[in-house]
Amino acid sequence: MRNERRLLGSIISGSLTEGFLMRINPDTNLEEIKTGKFVSIVGSQYTFFSLITDLKLEVTNPDILLFPPNKQESLLLKQLSKRDIYALATLKPMVMLTAQNQVVPVKTIPPHFSGVYEVNEHDVALIFGDEHEPSKRYFNIGCPIDMSTPVCLDLDRLTERSNGIFGKTGTGKTFLTRLVLAGLIKSDKAVNLIFDMHSEYGLQARKESKDHSFVKGLKTLFPHKVTIFSLDPDSTRRRGSMPDVDIVLPYQSIHVEDILSLQEELNLNSTAVEAAYLISARHKKDWLQILLEQGERLKEFAQEVGAHPESIAALYRKLKRIERLPFFKRSDQSCNSSIDQLMEYLSRGISVIVEFGNYTSTFCYLLIANIITRRIHSEYVEKTEKFLGSQRTQDEPKKLMICIEEAHKFLNPSAARQTIFGTIAREMRKYYVSLLVVDQRPSGIDQEIISQIGTKIVAQLNDEKDIQAVLTGINNANQLRTVLASLDSKKQALLLGHAITMPVVVQTREYNEEFYKAISMGAIPLDLDRAMQELF
Repeated sequence: MRNERRLLGSIISGSLTEGFLMRINPDTNLEEIKTGKFVSIVGSQYTFFSLITDLKLEVTNPDILLFPPNKQESLLLKQLSKRDIYALATLKPMVMLTAQNQVVPVKTIPPHFSGVYEVNEHDVALIFGDEHEPSKRYFNIGCPIDMSTPVCLDLDRLTERSNGIFGKTGTGKTFLTRLVLAGLIKSDKAVNLIFDMHSEYGLQARKESKDHSFVKGLKTLFPHKVTIFSLDPDSTRRRGSMPDVDIVLPYQSIHVEDILSLQEELNLNSTAVEAAYLISARHKKDWLQILLEQGERLKEFAQEVGAHPESIAALYRKLKRIERLPFFKRSDQSCNSSIDQLMEYLSRGISVIVEFGNYTSTFCYLLIANIITRRIHSEYVEKTEKFLGSQRTQDEPKKLMICIEEAHKFLNPSAARQTIFGTIAREMRKYYVSLLVVDQRPSGIDQEIISQIGTKIVAQLNDEKDIQAVLTGINNANQLRTVLASLDSKKQALLLGHAITMPVVVQTREYNEEFYKAISMGAIPLDLDRAMQELF
């Protein structure tokens, strides 16, 4: 097997902490060696799988650089390249393979002059798993640089913790998210709740390419395993489909806790929030509707609840905009909350996409996401406690992954301590709920939260604070920083964390007709109509 792989060079020095130095063979085309390339160092007992993190040109004698040969002196250049001018690559070993094909952490070093080889298809499958295994736990996310062999995410491990997809604007975060969600839905490893702020996941979306062609959404790929809940049914219909459920929410579904994450957005001070708690203590679930009915008698109302009149007035003005949202209904109107239906779909293993249509304000996005997710938190805690009490397999909740964009608005240092998303990120793994956070500003997310994110899929980032944030809690962060900075602006990502055996740069999988065909093979359709008839 070793003879089939191309020899790139040999190890001449290095350490476990700083990485190893490889002298590149003179007959190797230097421009084929790129940072992020996946290679193997073959020692006497172990094979060390490594990433190239840096490249450097060297000479044996600095005097050579005083009179460099020109293009016409090809013979001299050829002679120099054999001994006196050469290139070095810095390799960071990530895992090592024993003689029994066991993947273990790196705890030793290869001897001098160990050969460094390109990895082959067998190596990649051995390290990252094979998508065609019957367990359906592995999902092809892309290929290593300059290779056509799939790198797979371990979906069992992906669903054990919260995960993140990061990258600056225009690097294809939505494309990567859609790819991961498709893998989860196909494998049935988790049911998904997707807050689709820009209507990009459900039906179809524009490709970021010159021809502006369209790609299929998750509802189109999995019509029986995905359902669409829409805040703006007219928008969904204009895009060529009917929503499965038009979202309607009573005012009573809004709790004071849902307003906490809106403090910055609404410019609410702490006294206004305290006033909301005072109203809630007196009027319980009807607190918001009663507040909005006061109108001319705000001063008298403030005295009734024991709050400062100006705080009540500020709260009234800021929350009055809720009346302009047509999907919120007063209790005196015929109104059955759509959240009950949403929970039933999730309990049946049917993923839900919440489309916002033209209601894409941050205010609306934060409010709706908080309302729905708080209900999920309550029910999944109850379900888990029931399962722990009965210990019956049929009572075990199905894993749920909640996908949120603009994650820093939910998980910034102040919001993470107060909102339901911070609670989920810190505690809900044991209650079968995790997050898939999608963000272009990972530095805006609370450090405690981002350090607990299990798997990170990172597209190009330029801001030093963002790069530092995504590498929080990661071993070999300094070496990976160089790799991250060299990513292409599109279709490349650094994978690292719990669901990937070792950090690796991949050319991401194409989301095209070939992918649609592959993803539909072996999918077990659910009879959505029959399931919903049984429920309702």
